[in-house]
Amino acid sequence: MTWTDLKSALAAEGYVASDDLAVALQLALSLGRPLLLEGAAGVGKTEIARTLSAVQQTRLLRLQCYEGLDAAQAIYEWNYQRQLLSIRAAAEGGETGKSVEDRIFSREFLLERPLLAAITQDRPPVLLIDEIDRADEEFEAYLLEILSDFQVSIPELGTIKAVTRPIVILTSNGTRDLSDALRRRCLYTYVEYPDRQTELAILQARCPEVEARLAEQVVGFVQKLRAEELEKTPGVAEMLDFAAALMGLGIADITENPAVLQSTLTTLLKTQSDQAQITPEVASRIAGKAA
Repeated sequence: MTWTDLKSALAAEGYVASDDLAVALQLALSLGRPLLLEGAAGVGKTEIARTLSAVQQTRLLRLQCYEGLDAAQAIYEWNYQRQLLSIRAAAEGGETGKSVEDRIFSREFLLERPLLAAITQDRPPVLLIDEIDRADEEFEAYLLEILSDFQVSIPELGTIKAVTRPIVILTSNGTRDLSDALRRRCLYTYVEYPDRQTELAILQARCPEVEARLAEQVVGFVQKLRAEELEKTPGVAEMLDFAAALMGLGIADITENPAVLQSTLTTLLKTQSDQAQITPEVASRIAGKAA
């Protein structure tokens, strides 16, 4: 599959990718390398993994990163409750010793978390490691073995090697610097907010029933709103919510009813300070420029 074929396949699933992103994805697929997507929140980094899994007709496994994430949540842990029940049952039957230990530390009692599950699938899944910059720096060390050799070491079982190599997508909002070791193992691209024509194409793909004039106004309004000094800049998902809200209210022109326009800004402005900053007067000014 060429990058243009991939771009068309993504578009058929409702994701309008830039040429740079489509090329990066095609290289990641052909080279078998993880792809690190960096960019502001709301530009569509997570959605690309979901769409890619649909294009590849494979399973999506998502690891949501957060501070304090460790191997038990990310790679594997033992099913302690089942192990205890098995030990009790064995004791009641007079069974003790190594045979019991071997049984309770077998794959039957192993709980696979996303990183381990990703390398044990018969068909290569898409593994989304979302917001890796939210995890502690120490957690990156857990990733290196998987991203380098696609294997996991479990003391009680030994090394589990990949059945198939997953398609790995990592995302980062840039809240902290990632290690050089992690970056070296990945291809990289920076995902920008879409330009006007691209965002218009996204809206038309996701909401084909939207009228052309309203679509132009929605995209123009959101793009100009992003130029304001906001605490939380609205992303593509918020733009789609904004369009859906206007359509649901039967609005065909965002300039015709400032009060209704202001009420729909709850889809775009997600903090008290941002809502206070975008007053009805400011919203009307932006709408007038977007019309």
